[in-house]
Amino acid sequence: MAASVKTPPPTIYPNPHFSKQPNLKGQNFTQITSRNNQFSLKKRHQNSLLNSSSSLTTDPNSYLNQLCIQNELNQAINFLNSVGKEPHIDIEEETFVSLVRLCEFKRASNEGSLIYSLLSTTQLSLRLGNALLSMFVRLGNLSEAWYVFGKMQERDVFSWNVLIGGYAKKGFFDEAIELYGRMLWLGGAGVRPDVYTFPCVLRASGGLSHWDRGKEIHAHVLRYGFESDIDVVNSLITMYVKCGDVENGRVVFDGMCKRDRISWNAIISGYFENGECLEGLRLFFLMRECCFHPDLMTMTSVISACEVVGEESLGRAVHGYVAKMEYGADESVHNSLIQMYSSFGRWEDAEKVFDRIECKDIVSWTSMISGYNNNGLAETAIETYKMMELEGVVPDDITIASVLSACASLGFLDIGVKLHELAEKTGLVRYLMVANALIDFYSKCKSIDKALEVFHQIPDKNVISWTSIILGLRINNRSFEALIYFRQMKISLNPNDVTLISVLSACARIGALMCGKEIHAHVLRSGLGLNGFLPNALLDMYVRCGRMVPAMNQFKTRKQDVASWNILLTGHAQRGQGELAIELFDKMMESKVNPDEITFIALLCSCSRSGMVTEGLQYFKSMKTEYSITPNLKHYACVVDLLGRAGKLDDAYEVIEKMPMKPDPPIWGALLNACRIHRRVDLGELAARQIFGMDNMSVGYYVLLCNLYSDSGKWDEVARLRKTMREMGLAIDPGCSWVEIKGTVHAFLSGDTFHPQIREITAVLRGFYEKMKAAGYNDPEKSSIDEIEESKSEVFCGHSERLAVGFALINTSPGMPIWVTKNLHMCESCHDMIKFISKVVRREISVRDAEHFHHFKEGICSCGDEGYGEYLEN
Repeated sequence: MAASVKTPPPTIYPNPHFSKQPNLKGQNFTQITSRNNQFSLKKRHQNSLLNSSSSLTTDPNSYLNQLCIQNELNQAINFLNSVGKEPHIDIEEETFVSLVRLCEFKRASNEGSLIYSLLSTTQLSLRLGNALLSMFVRLGNLSEAWYVFGKMQERDVFSWNVLIGGYAKKGFFDEAIELYGRMLWLGGAGVRPDVYTFPCVLRASGGLSHWDRGKEIHAHVLRYGFESDIDVVNSLITMYVKCGDVENGRVVFDGMCKRDRISWNAIISGYFENGECLEGLRLFFLMRECCFHPDLMTMTSVISACEVVGEESLGRAVHGYVAKMEYGADESVHNSLIQMYSSFGRWEDAEKVFDRIECKDIVSWTSMISGYNNNGLAETAIETYKMMELEGVVPDDITIASVLSACASLGFLDIGVKLHELAEKTGLVRYLMVANALIDFYSKCKSIDKALEVFHQIPDKNVISWTSIILGLRINNRSFEALIYFRQMKISLNPNDVTLISVLSACARIGALMCGKEIHAHVLRSGLGLNGFLPNALLDMYVRCGRMVPAMNQFKTRKQDVASWNILLTGHAQRGQGELAIELFDKMMESKVNPDEITFIALLCSCSRSGMVTEGLQYFKSMKTEYSITPNLKHYACVVDLLGRAGKLDDAYEVIEKMPMKPDPPIWGALLNACRIHRRVDLGELAARQIFGMDNMSVGYYVLLCNLYSDSGKWDEVARLRKTMREMGLAIDPGCSWVEIKGTVHAFLSGDTFHPQIREITAVLRGFYEKMKAAGYNDPEKSSIDEIEESKSEVFCGHSERLAVGFALINTSPGMPIWVTKNLHMCESCHDMIKFISKVVRREISVRDAEHFHHFKEGICSCGDEGYGEYLEN
């Protein structure tokens, strides 16, 4: 008996009356299974219902069919269990078909498997095989479905369709397409794809983005004459847009003689998914003109499109339209509206939508939490999460990731750790989104070792995982390790532009020029450097590595934006090149590029380090009058530094007193640094009191005050301050210097005695010490003798740059320039020594410390012997 493909599956019995039989989960099915050989399957010749209970054993098939009609599956299974004890009981095929369909209807997986086990030694007919196929596919048991398919003596198009559709629905797209190919070659006479086949196989092609295979199936649609079937054509549209070919999808759509709502939804959502939101919105309006009323799916897509294109007024109009529809109160609409308003920065409107939701689900809460976080309201996001917990809503992976992001921005380590524990307990930590969010959270909370622990526990790391840990190492001043992880990443994955920007920042931090050049070459080969942030990241790398010539070449290769100009201006500021900075600013104005806040920070720093007080004050005054930029705290800190370095300490203090806003620690830190330069103890102590009242944990300010006391000969105060620092657990980062030799970066820590060439390096440096003593210098090799001497600037230097320079002298050719990068500030002793070395060996030596560039040539430093040993908390 063959079933027509167009014929729907046999009707499931209506008006079920479920019995109150005990749950069969505890039933011992193995007892029945072990007796399956006692049943024999035969074709049904008659169909009559039993009129009395006395005939149950004489006609069990009628009784079982009656139970199936009444949806009494438990009683049917119990009856099978009881009649299994009777010898020579024949159960007809049609009876098994009814039982299988009832199991499918009631989603009874265990009972369905039991009935199949009774048939395990029986060859399956077409009708019974199709019933079993349909049941197992509906229950999601594709392995059993495949075994049933293989045991069937005969198959029709329904058999193939059921299995192809099952694989496609479960996401096994390759298997679905392969099965379709077998159907064409092995299906036999009379088996050809129909209107149910093509939607399934087209769905698989779209899921895999197999455009070529989709085109081939399109040809089959035309060959078999289904180009006018609306369901098939809708599937073609969906396939093309899923493959990114929205143009062919539109051709199919325009060629339809008849369309339904699904047709419009397919092409509209296709435009949205492929980034062509404006055309999608235009089609939405055309859909309404054609008298097709959009449904829930249409409107959620349109709301999301308004969010993408940033059309707030249209979004509000769509909101008004949706509110009048019958689905206006649907949660998915409200959730889309929350996300839309949050993206516009209208979190108050998002709150109103959120408050109208009667039964808030996890998507509603998560949308609100991420909306607060994206609008800079991280504390509110965390409070909302706590409210969600009180409501008993269980967070999912997206919720955990959103709250971790809020904790990272606020530095709330305790709350984040609790979220980590919750993710471990619920298993959500296995989701990549959660694991990556944890890496970012721990990195930003200065717990990089914990971030590394999470990273190494991820079995299948993606690009975001690697990028997060690389950036985390960079912001925790472990740039050398960041480069190591980047090289490991390239073995298995291709970096994206965010990864490269993070690595370029690490290269710039430690002066890894060759690594930066390799990335530049990769960017040019891959075409990534034509837009986005990468060109400026490359420019910043060259500037911070001290290579101004290639920096200018990079600057000229593309259209300059304000960020490009700012990077060059900052480079001049670090070198104290005020005149060059002003000249560059004038060119920027000629190029019609409007300056921003960062532009004036760079200008003011350049003027400060060049002693150009008048020019700096003029630029500060012109910010508001000529460029409509209101000075912020950083600009005032630059002005205080400008006046303070020039010795105008009282004027600097007056600027602080007359500020229109409350001064922060960096502003007082600028004054303290100026007091250190000019040894103004009374004013310096006043600045320090103000700083420690707001921030008593930043070690840099203690260093400044300690240097002020030591330079002024107040050794008792130095000892007291050092004791206070120890009691508070404040430690200074160990000095570390990096030098790049033949493309390899070498790192040197203060007091490093484990380097393979430490003996040669020490011998070279000792030779220079002797020469310096002979030339009348103080003993440069003499280290700190007691606790008081340790408080001097040398302690806050570490002398690691000496080791880097000594290593470079040994391993490079005579006359080659030496480039060293250091994490701390260069002390006077190291400054004098490297000046002396540059004169003796006749080499140019560049040292970039935490604040300045020092370019030594023939015994002269570009800083003019000013500014070394300084520390300014940024």
